[in-house]
Amino acid sequence: MAVQLSCLWLQSSPSIPLSCWTKHSQFGAHSASTASLSAPSPSIQIVGGRNSRWYGNGNLELESVSESEKDFDWVDLEADLYHWTKGLRPVQWYPGHIAKTEKELKEQLKLMDVVIEVRDARIPLSTSHPQMDLWLGNRKRILVLNREDMISTADRNAWANYFSKQGVKVVFSNGQLGMGTMKLSRLAKTLASDVNVKRRAKGLLPRPVRAGIVGYPNVGKSSLINRLLKRRMCPAAPRPGVTRELKWVKFGKDLELLDSPGIIPMRISDQMSAIKLAICDDIGERSYDVADVAAVLVQMLSKIPTIGMSVLQKRYKIDANGHCGSIFVEKVALNLFNGDTHQAAFRILSDFRKGKFGWVALERPHP
Repeated sequence: MAVQLSCLWLQSSPSIPLSCWTKHSQFGAHSASTASLSAPSPSIQIVGGRNSRWYGNGNLELESVSESEKDFDWVDLEADLYHWTKGLRPVQWYPGHIAKTEKELKEQLKLMDVVIEVRDARIPLSTSHPQMDLWLGNRKRILVLNREDMISTADRNAWANYFSKQGVKVVFSNGQLGMGTMKLSRLAKTLASDVNVKRRAKGLLPRPVRAGIVGYPNVGKSSLINRLLKRRMCPAAPRPGVTRELKWVKFGKDLELLDSPGIIPMRISDQMSAIKLAICDDIGERSYDVADVAAVLVQMLSKIPTIGMSVLQKRYKIDANGHCGSIFVEKVALNLFNGDTHQAAFRILSDFRKGKFGWVALERPHP
């Protein structure tokens, strides 16, 4: 039975709009919130980013947070998202080149001294591959949260504190502008410095540190490499699936980088994460219904205190009663696009990706 888009109705309950669901604490946080992370490391280093300061006691200074932000429950938002998405067409995307690349990447990872895993700072858990820990084993790893310029300082600080407690080495970066890239290079060389110590002990000549850059599609892997090299060595574009083969590039005499295509599970079982991938343009557009995804985005933003429905109304100069995303999309379509909901939905998604509503993460770590 097809899903009616007039108000994102549940298939099983056609009389109840998804936007009217509120708290569903029995579901708790969705599975992405408990996605596996790398094994704790004996040292913690969080570098890069904006407006953050570390004190001698190891605590990160937090920006002032409004009372509405303090009271906002991200677990409730995840519970709502579960209900909003379960009646929609499943989001699945697995281009043919990924299976081949995954096999080749597993072989190349055996040669790596350190692995740099890149995630989208707006959705750090949803862009964590469920098999990554298994593939990497005990190999040294750096976690890069790219596009840190697209989240608020409060978002960044929340994730910095979360990963510091996990014992994970994190670099916040902006691959487009190069923020954090040099620190990433130094950290990679430092982590793998024992490689040449062992080689010299065996009477062998030193060699460059080998670092593999891995992650989901369109999280900014190639852009990071290009910024490190200060020239365009790897194809990069703001859409998933541009890089289609493994490529080694040299960074001076001390570091070799492996650029790899985005790797995504063959089947995405967590559809809440899949919707977030679609919203952030980290998955192919053919895999989802643009109107469905834009409607869910509207409902998410309407509940996040730093955005709210008022920002959306002001942006498109329309009135909207309640938080029904699909009705809002239809109103934007009627006012601006002669009733074309596809164009209206695409505009809303594009505006979010460009920060027109303000920079905000769609995930926060749960206590």
